[in-house]
Amino acid sequence: MISTKGRYALRLMIDIAQNDSGSYIPLKDIAERQQISKKYLEIIVKDLVNAKLLKGVSGKGGGYKLAKKPEEYTVAEILEVSEGSLAVVACLEEGAETCPRAEICNTLPMWTEYNKMISDFFTSKKLSDLL
Repeated sequence: MISTKGRYALRLMIDIAQNDSGSYIPLKDIAERQQISKKYLEIIVKDLVNAKLLKGVSGKGGGYKLAKKPEEYTVAEILEVSEGSLAVVACLEEGAETCPRAEICNTLPMWTEYNKMISDFFTSKKLSDLL
């Protein structure tokens, strides 16, 4: 399940893309338009800046803007920054140790197929598709 943090991260990215005039967009403006707490958005933008999905500048004239064009972002990368792994079960998370039951697990093929469907879906969607 995608949490509020992931959904708000998408809304934030969409808002920045829709209001891109070449200058930095103050977080308070985004918070007002999206009706999301500025404090909560501060947590989200920190992760997005650290992941280099957003550029941020503080002070007068500061704010945030996209680090690349909207068509260059996948929904998957935005959600992974805000949510962490999107794997449906722990054994399919990137870097997870191989489960000792993997060879005899009757449900692993189902989880693998479902995980691929989710990954393919979110990877195929671009930020520009949501504008």
